[in-house]
Amino acid sequence: MAVEATSAGAILFRDTRGRREYLLLKSRPGDWEFPKGGVEGDEELQQTAIREVKEEAGIDDFRLLDGFREDYDYVFEANGTTIHKTVHLFIAKSFEASAELSHEHRDLQWRDYEQAVNTVTQDGPREILEQAHDFLDELEEDDA
Repeated sequence: MAVEATSAGAILFRDTRGRREYLLLKSRPGDWEFPKGGVEGDEELQQTAIREVKEEAGIDDFRLLDGFREDYDYVFEANGTTIHKTVHLFIAKSFEASAELSHEHRDLQWRDYEQAVNTVTQDGPREILEQAHDFLDELEEDDA
């Protein structure tokens, strides 16, 4: 019997000289991923995503974008227990140019889309990055 776990996070991007870049974090096991973490107490998913961006990326000046939330799931073993985790990802725009590495990760990098999609380790978050990129392209077209 698997234990159910829920996490939330954000695909964080910034605009650098007209170019969109995404923040990737390298986890201790070596996966490149987005800021995310477990829901605490009675937090809403958006609250968890906001807290995790602040904790894992050291960024305070950002905004979650309305209209996008996708999820992926995976199963893993921890201390002899099977855990089925569902991760909900939002999109967030950073108004800060830099991020700070937390103790939870080994590295961080801002990457353009082509680099990011080739760097993200797992299929689930990579597919959601593709959807997020398309969503942002459509938003920009609507604003033009």
